Amino acid sequence: MSHAASPDGDSGHRLALVRSLHALARTGLHFCRDEYDRERYEQIERIAVELLAGGSRISPVELERKWARETGYVTPKIEVRGAVFRPEDGHVLLVREAHEGLWTLPGGWADVNDSPSGAVRREIEQEAGLRTSVRKLAALYDRNLHGHTPSIFHSWKAFFLCDVEGGEVHGSYETDAVGFFDPHALPPMSLGRCTPTQVLRMRQHWLEPGIPTDFD
Repeated sequence: MSHAASPDGDSGHRLALVRSLHALARTGLHFCRDEYDRERYEQIERIAVELLAGGSRISPVELERKWARETGYVTPKIEVRGAVFRPEDGHVLLVREAHEGLWTLPGGWADVNDSPSGAVRREIEQEAGLRTSVRKLAALYDRNLHGHTPSIFHSWKAFFLCDVEGGEVHGSYETDAVGFFDPHALPPMSLGRCTPTQVLRMRQHWLEPGIPTDFD
C-alpha cells in the first residue's frame, strides 16, 4: 500500500479531500460524453495529483499511473484479513511483510471474482501456508476510522475469524516469517494493514462467538 508522508489530523483531512477530488474526476471521466467535460475532469485529476504529491513521498507520475487504473464509478477498495487463533493457548497467527519487516494478520486486497471468504482463505494459504475455513465475519471497518497510516486509496477492511484445516506453516515471496503470538505481546505491527487494537478485538470475537459483527 502507498502511504502519505504524515499521519497528523491536517494531513488526514487533506488526504480525504484529495481522494474525493480523484473519485469525482474518475467517475466523471467514465460517464461524460462531451470532450470539453472530459478536459475539465482531467484537469481536476491533475490538480488532485499535484495536491497529494506535494505532501507525499510518491511522485506525480507514479500517482497518475496508480489512479489511472481506477475506472468506472469509483468506490472503496475491499481488503480482507484473517484472524486465526491457536486453540491450546489463544495465540494469534501473524505474518511478517518482507519489504518492510513488520507484522500483520494475513490478508490483502480481494481480487475480482473472489468471494469474501474465498479471498481470505486464499490470502492465508498464500502468505502463511495454512488451509482454513471461515467461521465468522467479525468486522467490516472503514480504514479511515481505525488508526491506520494514510493511504491514497479509500478502503474497507473485512476481518474474518478462521480455523485451521490443514497445511504447513511457511512464508511466501511477500512474507518472510510466520508465527503465533500472544495478542497482549505483539511484535511491531504494520499499522497500514492491521493494528494491535484490532487483533485484541478479534480475540474477543474468538472468545465470545456470539458477539455481533462490528462495522464502521
